[in-house]
Amino acid sequence: MGALATALPPAGALAGLDLGTKTIGVAVSDGMRSVATPLETIRRTKFTADAARIIEIAEDRGLVGIVIGLPMNMDGTEGPRCQSARAFARNLERLTLLPLAFWDERLSTVAAERALLEADTSRARRNQVIDHVAAGYILQGALDRLAHLGRAR
Repeated sequence: MGALATALPPAGALAGLDLGTKTIGVAVSDGMRSVATPLETIRRTKFTADAARIIEIAEDRGLVGIVIGLPMNMDGTEGPRCQSARAFARNLERLTLLPLAFWDERLSTVAAERALLEADTSRARRNQVIDHVAAGYILQGALDRLAHLGRAR
């Protein structure tokens, strides 16, 4: 996260991505990078179409960086899903100049599910929004870390 902090301008919004096998949850921050807001869920088709939508969001919103959830195993090791996220990031880096960083997303979907249950969200609605709500948790964790790094300087 330190490398991202040094690559970013002092202000500007970020995106957070929750990469699933069938969907990509997208969240965005405010320009001061204090609050993450769930935005949308992209139905995955092919990488080129998925990446085009992410880049379109980045351009439309003037984003300055992207945080990608890294689905670590509970014991801290990386499995096939991490390899898939890293491959997605490598391919996305070829299409954009925006700095990319990874954020450990362990339990982000669990936290999102819990929040939606506490809000008494119907099962059908939870299925529609869970991925971009999880992306919000991923991005908020990264924003909090970036704020901490900024205070430490």
